[in-house]
Amino acid sequence: MCCPDVLEEMITPMTNTIMNTYGRLPVQFERGEGCYLFDIDGNRYLDALSGIGTCNLGHCHPAVTEALTNQAATLVHTSNLYHVGSQSTLAEKLIAITGMDNVFFANSGAESNEAAIKIARLYGHNKGIETPKIIVMENSFHGRTLATLSATGNSKIQAGFGPLVEGFIRAPFGDIEHVRQLVNQHSDIVAILVEPIQGEGGVNVSPRNYLKNLQQLCNDSELLLMLDEIQTGNGRTGHYFAFQHEKLEPDVVTTAKGLGNGVPIGACIAGRRASGIFQPGNHGSTFGGNPLACAAANAVIDTIQENELLDNSLSMGEYIRQQLALALQDTQGVVEIRGQGLMIGIELSSDCAELMAQALEQKLLINVTAGNVIRLLPPIIIDKEMAQNMIDILVPLIQKHLNR
Repeated sequence: MCCPDVLEEMITPMTNTIMNTYGRLPVQFERGEGCYLFDIDGNRYLDALSGIGTCNLGHCHPAVTEALTNQAATLVHTSNLYHVGSQSTLAEKLIAITGMDNVFFANSGAESNEAAIKIARLYGHNKGIETPKIIVMENSFHGRTLATLSATGNSKIQAGFGPLVEGFIRAPFGDIEHVRQLVNQHSDIVAILVEPIQGEGGVNVSPRNYLKNLQQLCNDSELLLMLDEIQTGNGRTGHYFAFQHEKLEPDVVTTAKGLGNGVPIGACIAGRRASGIFQPGNHGSTFGGNPLACAAANAVIDTIQENELLDNSLSMGEYIRQQLALALQDTQGVVEIRGQGLMIGIELSSDCAELMAQALEQKLLINVTAGNVIRLLPPIIIDKEMAQNMIDILVPLIQKHLNR
C-alpha cells in the first residue's frame, strides 16, 4: 500500500474514532461493478489500483459473490480443530498450480510471510544452527508485523518500532554476486526471501536470470528459496504466479491479496526442502482458511483458469506499457515505464504523490509508491477501451506535473 508519509500532508482524518494510521483520499465508495467503483454521490471511478492489487477480478464478480452468498448461508467458521472441506479443495488447487507439496492458510500477506520466516528458522534449528539468518533485499516490503517489518527494506516504516527482530541480512535487489558473497561469509544463513517484482519498492522487476541464479545458489548451499508473491500472484503478472515465467522450483511461495478478491486470506505454500518442516503445534491461525474465505478463493482460481484471464493480463499489460511509452516518448522526466502483466510502474524524475488526488478528480484511481513511481494495478479483467481511458486521463496529468 502507499506509505502514510506520502499522504500525511494531503488529507486529514475523517473521524477520531478510527486510529490515524492511513492518509485517506477524500472519497467514500458504496458499491463496485467490474473495473469501476461508485462513490456515495453516484460518481463512477475507473479503478486502476484494484484495492492495491487485491480485486484482480474486479468488484463484485458474480462468481465470487455467488460463492460467498452460498457459503455464508451454510457455514462461515468452525476453526482448524476440524477438517474444512473447502480448505482442502483450495490447497489441492494451489498445489496443482505450483507443483509444490502443502499449504498453510492465513488471513493476510504479512501472516503468510510470518509463516515463511518461522519455517526458515525451524529449518535452521533442525540443522543445528542456533541463530539462523535470512537474506532479504533492499527496498523490499514484506508486511507490518514486527518480523515482517524487520525483513522489509524500508527504514522509514521501521522508524520508531525498534528493537527490530534480529536474523535478517540485507542485500541489494538484483545483485546475485552480493548474495553469493553473503552466503560464503555467513555459515548461519538458512534462506533467501525475495519478491519477484518489488511492489512497494517501486515496481522493480527482477533482472533476467536473477531468480534462477538465486535458486541455483540455494540448491548448492541447501538454503530455502522463499518467494513473496503477495502482490505478484493470482494472475497479476500474466502467469498464476510470477515465478512461473522462469519455471522455478521454489521452496516457499507466499501469497494473499488477489487470492480472495477482497476477502482476507493468505497462503504459505511449501515444497521441496520446506514441505515437512511444520508439525502440529508449530504454527496456527484461528481464522486462517475458514470456509467463507476458502469459498471465495476457490471461486477466484476457477474464474481465472476458466476465462483465459492470464492471457488477458499479459496482453493488456503489454498494450498499456506500449501506449504509455508512445504517448510519453517526448516527455522529459519520464525515467522508465516497467512491469510485467498488469503490474506497471511509471518512474518519474521527481516525487509525484499529488497525482493521486489529481487523478481522483478525473475519476481515476491510481497509487504512487517509492515517492516517484506511479503504480498501476488494474483488475485483470480490464479491456482495451478501459485501458485507453486510463491512459488518456493519466498522460496529461503526468505531462502537466513534469512541465511545472
